[in-house]
Amino acid sequence: MINEDSTVVRPPVLRPGDTVLLVSPSGPTSPERVARGVELLTGWGLRPIPAPNAYARHGYLAGTDDLRAADLNAAFADPEIRGVICTRGGYGAQRIVDAIDMAAVRRDPKVVAGFSDITALQLALWRGARLAGVHGPGAAWRDERTPLRSAESLHAALMTTEPVTVEAVPTEETFDVRVPGRATGTLLGGNLCLLVASIGTPDLPDLTGAVLLIEDVQEPPYKVDRMLTQLRRAGALDGLAGVAVGQFTDCGDGWDTTIVDVLAERLGDLGVPVLGGLPIGHGHNQLTVPVGTEARLDTETNTLNVTPAVQ
Repeated sequence: MINEDSTVVRPPVLRPGDTVLLVSPSGPTSPERVARGVELLTGWGLRPIPAPNAYARHGYLAGTDDLRAADLNAAFADPEIRGVICTRGGYGAQRIVDAIDMAAVRRDPKVVAGFSDITALQLALWRGARLAGVHGPGAAWRDERTPLRSAESLHAALMTTEPVTVEAVPTEETFDVRVPGRATGTLLGGNLCLLVASIGTPDLPDLTGAVLLIEDVQEPPYKVDRMLTQLRRAGALDGLAGVAVGQFTDCGDGWDTTIVDVLAERLGDLGVPVLGGLPIGHGHNQLTVPVGTEARLDTETNTLNVTPAVQ
């Protein structure tokens, strides 16, 4: 297991008055979509500023690779910028992670928040700087999916140093995916597709002794089966401490086999505790969790407790 005290880098907690840069490392967005996120962040006392290329567009990307990488590196190099909030996911972060100035990240660690395709960025920052991150909604905020509870969860993860507790919810589709037990380890992972896409790259984390977090959206059961099978065959799941299963949203395809069937089968024989039903991912009431810090998973209390990403 990773020795957190000597290895993990926790960036400073965000405080009222801090400037945060809104970046788009993946897919394109618009000022209209980000306006609600700006309102929320401003209400918390932060100073959100869109990066120069936050609203750029290059096909399905938020601008060319050079532009997106430049925004990230500018954020990491600027001492006035105290946090990086990604606007959204989509696709494209993997195309630019090798261009990140990791020396700048290590010199002045800053909290980086986002999810979905941003998992690729957070995995790269973990590899290159051992930087703990925040897996939570981006600045392209939608109140209908992420209401007040979601906003409070993101606020707590960014602007307090309190541990984060997420409780499994019986109404979540994956609630019945479980193997009883308790597990402690560094929480790593995020979006399943991006984790699998990191196989064969420097960014696939060593999951020995870790609690693996997985979630996904619009992936039919057979594709989730394929991804979990690939992780298993690659040896990536050998030595896991446990698995935290988040939301698998819109993951049906009409076959009799459900996403719950697949998750239960492919995770159930790993010999480690598995806790499903966590409202983490692309679904309604999405909650925020740190990644890269120590976590405790307990199927008896239905909870995932995680130490903060910030200090």
